[in-house]
Amino acid sequence: MTSYQRREQLIAIGRALFASKGFEAVSVEEIAASAKVSKPIVYEHFGGKEGLYAVVVDREMRALTDALIGSLSDTDAHPRQIVERAALALLTYIEENPEGFQVLVRDSPSTDPTGSFSSLLGDVSSKVEQILVEWFKRQHLPVKSAPYYAQMLVGMTVFTGQYWADRPKLGKEQLAALIVNLAWHGLSRLEAKPELRYEGAKAKRAREAAEKAAQKTKRGDGGEQRNPPAADANSVDTADTADTAEPIPPAAANQADSVPPENATPENAA
Repeated sequence: MTSYQRREQLIAIGRALFASKGFEAVSVEEIAASAKVSKPIVYEHFGGKEGLYAVVVDREMRALTDALIGSLSDTDAHPRQIVERAALALLTYIEENPEGFQVLVRDSPSTDPTGSFSSLLGDVSSKVEQILVEWFKRQHLPVKSAPYYAQMLVGMTVFTGQYWADRPKLGKEQLAALIVNLAWHGLSRLEAKPELRYEGAKAKRAREAAEKAAQKTKRGDGGEQRNPPAADANSVDTADTADTAEPIPPAAANQADSVPPENATPENAA
């Protein structure tokens, strides 16, 4: 192996061992034996298991940070769509990087001063808080409660992801829909069969069908349009109207009146 190949091999082996046993239970001897090299090779590349662990954690942190922060970057999107994107981003990372996620959620060693996963969750919560503050202002809701709601949303999603990582009985999109169902409707307005309306495969197929129908109509290939094109994923459907059909107590009427339709953007919702 080249030096680079050996380094990558040791990183892969270290990730697997740290994921299955935890940092404290893994030794340099075990890492070297798994890689079929001598202990000095491990020390040469990383200075010990602490250095190897730091490299593994740094890679996973960057991958997860990019996924989560990227899902929260489009502040012009509907808040529900942002929740869908964030939930799917986390679950996709867990699905594609099961060992890396296990490394992150395990207790960090005493040699790790940053707190790793806790530090990442703090950064993500701050980003969510910024989005909620702007939304709360538009809806005339108390801004001081935004940090707490941010912690609730992040904590609910992350802990559900941890549970799912060990018990992946539901599909990724199905679980994301459950998370959004609770986050968006609250326990009192849970949908019986929730679906992702913006980011799921069904929504994407609907958008593609609508685009094809629009192109066909524009070219004039299909003559007079007899049937309307497939509904766009962002359009209001019967499920959207059902969200507001439940009687609203008088005390909550002012706030309820300010809730926008599902297909509204934050700018139009004010």
